[in-house]
Amino acid sequence: MQNLTLLDGQKFQITLQRLCRQLIENHNDFSESVLIGIQPRGIYLAKRIAEELRKILPGKTILQGDLDITFYRDDFRRRDQLVPNQTKIDFIIENKKVIMMDDVLWTGRTIRAAMDALQAFGRPEKIELLALVDRRYSRHIPVEADYVGIEVDSIASQKVVVSWIETDGEDRITLISDAK
Repeated sequence: MQNLTLLDGQKFQITLQRLCRQLIENHNDFSESVLIGIQPRGIYLAKRIAEELRKILPGKTILQGDLDITFYRDDFRRRDQLVPNQTKIDFIIENKKVIMMDDVLWTGRTIRAAMDALQAFGRPEKIELLALVDRRYSRHIPVEADYVGIEVDSIASQKVVVSWIETDGEDRITLISDAK
């Protein structure tokens, strides 16, 4: 296997800060907007973005929640063992601008499932998507992110792994290729 580091350290943090500034441009004080992290790995992105926004906008309320999509996936009946995660949305999304967040946008199927799951909590005014990594050219469903940390052109046999300091001990985005 060959591993290529795409982003880490200071550049990783700068990318998160840039995404926050882009969100502020479109959502001002976040009084009408909420952040939703898609389980399992998008929650780390949403929490980090929320923390950074609170630093940039002291005194403003930044609502952030976690959304489990396990039973909304189009392949959940094909999987042997399902381990659902926890949904934690303790605020109203009705008529709010929802910014869904996931670490890697690849086929678009996770985002489709997240939009279905989100409907159980009300009808948002608008849904936007923030992806830390956009694996272009591999969509199965026509989904596009509104905010992107980095774009990666990769082939199906490659894997993009996002490591978070909270769970993996470091912030890093790695492209893993099979060496054959």
